[in-house]
Amino acid sequence: MTENTNSPTPSRRSLLTVGGAGLALGAAAAGGAVALTRSDGGSDMAPAAESGGAVPFHGAHQAGIATAVQDRLHFAAFDVTTDDREEFVQLLKDWTKAAALMTEGRPVGEGAYGGLAEAPPDDTGEALGLKPSRLTLTIGFGPSLFEKHGKKFGIADRRPAALVELPKFPGDNLEKTRSGGDLCVQACADDPQVAVHAIRNLARIGFGKVAIRWSQLGFGKTSSTTPDAQTPRNLMGFKDGTRNVAGTDAAALDRHIWVGDAGWMKGGSYLVARRIRMNIETWDRTSLQEQEDVFGRDKGEGAPVGKAKERDEPFLKAMKPTAHVRLAHPDSNHGATILRRGYSFTDGTDGLGRLDAGLFFLAYQKDVRTGFIPVQRGLAAHDALNEYIQHVGSAVFAVPPGVRDASDWWGRGLFAAKDV
Repeated sequence: MTENTNSPTPSRRSLLTVGGAGLALGAAAAGGAVALTRSDGGSDMAPAAESGGAVPFHGAHQAGIATAVQDRLHFAAFDVTTDDREEFVQLLKDWTKAAALMTEGRPVGEGAYGGLAEAPPDDTGEALGLKPSRLTLTIGFGPSLFEKHGKKFGIADRRPAALVELPKFPGDNLEKTRSGGDLCVQACADDPQVAVHAIRNLARIGFGKVAIRWSQLGFGKTSSTTPDAQTPRNLMGFKDGTRNVAGTDAAALDRHIWVGDAGWMKGGSYLVARRIRMNIETWDRTSLQEQEDVFGRDKGEGAPVGKAKERDEPFLKAMKPTAHVRLAHPDSNHGATILRRGYSFTDGTDGLGRLDAGLFFLAYQKDVRTGFIPVQRGLAAHDALNEYIQHVGSAVFAVPPGVRDASDWWGRGLFAAKDV
């Protein structure tokens, strides 16, 4: 039976629920790299990447995948704590309403002030007066949702074949407290407070139904979906994501990123999240020549070995067999291609005088079995970069298609009748 998408708006007195009926959001297809937005109330339209305005929430694909990469990240993995299917479905609907409001720069429900003095405000308030800052919110469902709650929620037989647990790769030193999760929300924005506000409010709305398992703040995007823009650098000082999938390349997105099969995942994608710790102090004492040999590119221009410009076609055989670029290239992996949206992180020190810093790696693909897994197997076995990094956190999620309009909600296809 199809789930009811027209349940009454919860009362403001209901603990941690969301109002906000009558959204006036555009239904443009989100996920493109240059979504248009009106940031000043006028008629002139400017690319969202340049305006600090709003990225459309509704569309065929979720925003935050092929969307032009923002500067900041707050990523959170959640464990589901309710066993009630209807309660969980209502949470997804409430989250969707709140997400649509926040991506427009609007407060959740009745806002952060002016309501009943005896009740907590609907919105926490720290984003009041701030621009939308191109906030995107992207949800995904982990394998454990189906394993732990599949029978209770009636979705045990709806786990996609491509939603597999990642194998343990050589060199992994995964921490349980930084891995897994029944579902995730990726908040990207150009203002860190906007991103943190979004996750904070979703966690608040979910109190008693979900609990944050782990989270990660990120800064300084390390990959770009806009190839005409300057390529960002990672904390090792090298340009990263030179040959990333472009958000404007519809053919490449259809071929490598968007799920094309029928079913509730059609138009969705699969996300791999890996927390990669960098041995910064060791790297900083390594010679420039060795650093360039490790990557297979020069540090200044970012040109591949033997070439003059960053975007010159690499000649892989000119690189050392252990060079990162050579091993990660699609030509070395039977054409396997992923879309990267990684961010740098620094989380203080490890207690031994070393920075706890590195790369929070985010990669989208049509199927992790033919995308991330074979690529990482080769890298884990042979990459010279392994001397300077270690994977300490890991998760994989099925990211459903976009929310089509104001009557739709995150994950509706998963919980709807099978013929929908």
